[in-house]
Amino acid sequence: MKSRLALVDCNNFFCSCERVFDPSLMGKPVVVLSNNDGCIISRSEESKALGIPMGAPLHEQQEVIRRNGVKVMSSNYTLYGDMSARVMTILREAATGMEVYSIDEAFLELPENFGFQEARALRAKVLRWTGIPVCIGMGETKMLAKLANRHAKKNREKSGGVFEMGEGAEAEELMAGVACDALWGVGKNLSRRLAGLGITTVLEFKKADPVQIRKSLGVVGERMLREVNGTRCLQLEEMPPDRKGVMASRSFGAPLEKLEELEEALAHHVARAGEKVRRFHLWATRVDVFLQTNRFQKGEPQYCPGAGVNLTQATNGTAALMGIAAKLLKKIYRPGYKYKKVGVMLGGLVGAGAYQPVLAFEGVREEPKVDIDKIVDEINRKLGDRKNPVITRGSMGNRRLGGAWRMKSGHRSPAYTTSWSQLPVVGLGKSGAKRS
Repeated sequence: MKSRLALVDCNNFFCSCERVFDPSLMGKPVVVLSNNDGCIISRSEESKALGIPMGAPLHEQQEVIRRNGVKVMSSNYTLYGDMSARVMTILREAATGMEVYSIDEAFLELPENFGFQEARALRAKVLRWTGIPVCIGMGETKMLAKLANRHAKKNREKSGGVFEMGEGAEAEELMAGVACDALWGVGKNLSRRLAGLGITTVLEFKKADPVQIRKSLGVVGERMLREVNGTRCLQLEEMPPDRKGVMASRSFGAPLEKLEELEEALAHHVARAGEKVRRFHLWATRVDVFLQTNRFQKGEPQYCPGAGVNLTQATNGTAALMGIAAKLLKKIYRPGYKYKKVGVMLGGLVGAGAYQPVLAFEGVREEPKVDIDKIVDEINRKLGDRKNPVITRGSMGNRRLGGAWRMKSGHRSPAYTTSWSQLPVVGLGKSGAKRS
């Protein structure tokens, strides 16, 4: 038997995560919003049936939402990230190799004896242990597994959420009914170029002349053609590629004009970026800071500056990074503008093998022997989360007082799985005290 792959995809993942801890949402239309409650980024099947489009601005769908009682949720990435980790842990145990493709998708290298029965059992296990429904598509290549997953998801009642893209008449009949732009990696531009060659369906692409495809679409097109014909060209990436940079940025809940407010927001972003590079045992050799006004606000002056600096000494320390970022912000800040976003990019990342501390000379202050960042990271990891840390720096402001720069999230659910103080309450005891 040839080596086979599976693509496991969580169904309507963000909405499904919300339903795990709020069963009242089952069977009802649900949508999850982007940062600042701006656009719809996840829809339940019931919401899709109402015609609510993906990526639609919330204000454009208010009438449909009101008329149909659609439940609106703010994005809760702390919850989604933790639920994703739980799903991936279960999948990893069933595979001989695994590539986490996104927060809700993973490619699996399947054992030789892994068939429909095992796939259905895996799907049931994920649902039973996490409450997250998934669909599984199997094939000899990544593109075939992706195509199989698409069919399993669109024909869930018939397929039971599992489908394998095999060979023969059945597979060709399915491919004949799928347009080329449904193929993984084929966007609008590439599908137009294929249409110019008289190729509009996956089956027509499968039977195309490799020489013509190579000539018209290059090596990428030829690689796709071979994948559709069962020759694996795209291997699993079990180890994620080295990170080149880490960016932290969010749009503000309301426009800001004062430097002090921008400094506070930037300090939060630097703290998050610093924690992330330390988590991956990396050091930054460059820091960039940028500001943006709202380009969609017509009639207001626009200003989108940026500034950066290469560091003579690589660092991942929060205090050092905050000092550098603050200087860059003061360099680019101009009064009289309504700023919508500030952000920081830590670039030129190097690992432990490439990191070389500067030699200490007389008159040079030594680094503190106590690793404050490590202690703070550990406490925040245990008692808080990355977006709402328990311990913060003074430059990050008073969290209890809030700030105009903080994102809008008026419909956010609790961090059910990562915060003791937000555990769900399930009932009342005999004394009337709440139990969680």
